[in-house]
Amino acid sequence: MNLQTIPKIKYTEKDSFFLIAGPCVVEDGIMPFTIAQQVKEITDRLEIPYIFKASYRKANRSRLDSFTGIGDIRGLEIIGAVGNELDVPTLTDFHSAEEAELAARYVDVLQVPAFLCRQTDILIAAAQTKKCINIKKGQFLSPEAIRFAIEKVRNSGNNNIMVTERGITFGYQDLVVDFRGVPLMKRFGVPVVLDVTHSLQQPNQPSGVTGGLPEMIETLAKAGIAAGVDGIFLETHPDPFAAKSDGANMLAMNQLEALLAKLVKIRRAVM
Repeated sequence: MNLQTIPKIKYTEKDSFFLIAGPCVVEDGIMPFTIAQQVKEITDRLEIPYIFKASYRKANRSRLDSFTGIGDIRGLEIIGAVGNELDVPTLTDFHSAEEAELAARYVDVLQVPAFLCRQTDILIAAAQTKKCINIKKGQFLSPEAIRFAIEKVRNSGNNNIMVTERGITFGYQDLVVDFRGVPLMKRFGVPVVLDVTHSLQQPNQPSGVTGGLPEMIETLAKAGIAAGVDGIFLETHPDPFAAKSDGANMLAMNQLEALLAKLVKIRRAVM
């Protein structure tokens, strides 16, 4: 898969990594534009190809009273409008085979959630949209085993695939990243992305609200670039403490440019 197959992707430096970034979920009609505009300005300055991400609905929540979204169609319309108005490619996750075609009408990249990465019907439905497919590797899956998810998409007629590492379950309340998985997964001929925010989640908290270690985002991102990942995935927000979903492991927007500048230097050093 070549990123140039994604509409609106901007290439300015062939040896750069690309960035997938945005809020966890569409919270309202303004916030996604605010975040995307700021990220785009930063990535333009640093010459990093940028893909805007946001969920139109959060289907995987611990508690019934957790925020899930503002409505599927409204959320998708806002994500699509961000892409059109700012001229950036867009990504969202979906949650069932039936939702794949709907989501594909609005975005450039469909993301298969980590917990669903073995679901054959979901992978086939994603492949059939002919969109670029980002498969998030499940917290329970080895790097070698993601090959079978990739093959399901490829054998369904779609070679436009990337894979995202988001940590492996370690006990009940922690995740770890095994960086040996980066070169192992790159052997499958797909870009490998590191999700540096969800990999720092601390699930299964007594409150029913997932915790996180955002102070470790820079460490994880630096290690990922040094290990050879093709892309960095992160969630960012002007005020993570006020975010309606996954705020505990988000990167504060005012820290983004400094982090990316360091990652660009590391990427150039290891190329």
